[in-house]
Amino acid sequence: MFSIRTKITLLTVCAMAVAVIIATVLGVLSVRDIGMKSSERMLSLMCETGEKNLDFYFNSVEQSVRMVSDFAQEDLLLTDETGLKAHVDRVRTVFAKAAGRTNGVLTYYYRLDPSVTSAEKGFWFVNLDGNGFTEHEVTDITLYDTDDTSALVWFTYPKSVGKAIWLPPYVTDNLDVEVISYNVPVFWNGTFLGVVGIELDYAIMAEQVNNIKLYENGYAFINDDAGRLIYHPFYDVAKMKAEEHPAIPDGLLNEGVTVRYTYGGVEKLAAWRTLSNGMRLNVAVPVSEINGSWQRLIYEMMGVSVLLLAFFGFMALRLTGHITKPLRDLTNAAEQVNEGNYDFELNYDGNDEVGILTRTFRNLVQNLKEYISDLNSLAYEDALTSVQNKGAYDLFVNELEKQVSESETVPEFAVAVFDCDDLKTVNDIYGHEKGDVYLKTASQYIKDIFRNSPVFRTGGDEFTVFLEKEDFRDRDVLIDRFLKIGSDTVSEHDQSWEQVRVSIGVATYDPDTDRTVRDAVRRADKLMYENKRRKKESSGEN
Repeated sequence: MFSIRTKITLLTVCAMAVAVIIATVLGVLSVRDIGMKSSERMLSLMCETGEKNLDFYFNSVEQSVRMVSDFAQEDLLLTDETGLKAHVDRVRTVFAKAAGRTNGVLTYYYRLDPSVTSAEKGFWFVNLDGNGFTEHEVTDITLYDTDDTSALVWFTYPKSVGKAIWLPPYVTDNLDVEVISYNVPVFWNGTFLGVVGIELDYAIMAEQVNNIKLYENGYAFINDDAGRLIYHPFYDVAKMKAEEHPAIPDGLLNEGVTVRYTYGGVEKLAAWRTLSNGMRLNVAVPVSEINGSWQRLIYEMMGVSVLLLAFFGFMALRLTGHITKPLRDLTNAAEQVNEGNYDFELNYDGNDEVGILTRTFRNLVQNLKEYISDLNSLAYEDALTSVQNKGAYDLFVNELEKQVSESETVPEFAVAVFDCDDLKTVNDIYGHEKGDVYLKTASQYIKDIFRNSPVFRTGGDEFTVFLEKEDFRDRDVLIDRFLKIGSDTVSEHDQSWEQVRVSIGVATYDPDTDRTVRDAVRRADKLMYENKRRKKESSGEN
């Protein structure tokens, strides 16, 4: 059986737990969705920022090369075969200015096809140490099959496709350095004449791509529109053959701002953007790291929820304890009333249902006490004299017997037995009404003298008093006072029913001689009769 406090606490805690669980679940779902969307948004923004930076870099290279190629094309309109050397010199001058304004240029060149002209090869400038461009000996193109696109790719590819092109990373033949190049074919009178190109330091591009990083293990890489890697932080693409390149996951080739794919057993989320040169920039992050960012927030939220639940559970326990305390007090009071104890305290007086119940219960018990008191008066009070009757006397003696037998210390008390003299004569001569006056007057004298002790009417004209506490200590004085009042009453009144005469016998309880309380009563009764006999003998002598 659970108490009301336990039930209210359990109900409150369960309600709060359900509310917290629902709020937490909704919060978890919201945080997860917001976390994923925020991560996708950050990933897209990071990719977009990287795209703009790379586009700016690549565009600056393209503009430089195209400016030189456009100049060469226009200059060729005014040049014949004998003037090619001067043409190359003019292009050299323009290219030097353009390359000097372009960041990350490792080499720049203008190479002529030996099948068109063998008199002029063109030029090739390099800047390997960063101290400025110096002209380098040009490659002898005649040693290569210019129709083979796998050889001298910077020359053969533009010749083959006939348009400007970015080439995948490769290692230069003479310099043995990793580069990425942009090349534009130059035509003379509709015939392929040569290539204007710039080779960029692969490391500079790699540095820019490596700066695009999200979370601890996120990274960026570039591939071309055919799915071949241009740059990847985990692979040295420039030194790898085409067939050695790792395959791009199918998911990254799909359309969409962000894609999910699995590579090497790790699930990843990637955002991609197409660069202005047709390449594709990808920014990838392990999904576990993305989840970790919002999962930590969820764990913190759940921890806070548990703490809040514990706190409010504790507060609910305190609050229900405050609410149910008056109810517990009422329960205890009801138990005491059930055991016959009507003297208890109920202090709660709030203006609520419990307060109303408490005040009603107090009034009910007060009325019950008065009712029981009235019943006791009827049951244990003598109707004529208003002192306690024989039934009350028997209860009192039994309780006193119990105290005598069970108490470690012997209670101190004395028994006074009274008997009204000449009551029968007053009844016979003046009637019972006058006899009743005689009895009431006698009982009033007894009550007035022994006011601190219980007084019982134990017979028609007999009374018994148990002298306790103050009356026991002052018993001799009180007895003398009673005898004096009785003598004054006789002398002060003329009517016989007003001249009250009472015989008295007093016995002090002695545990050495009295085995029971009734033994002391019998001794007092015997002394009373002796007093009555002496008064009769004295009256007969007179």
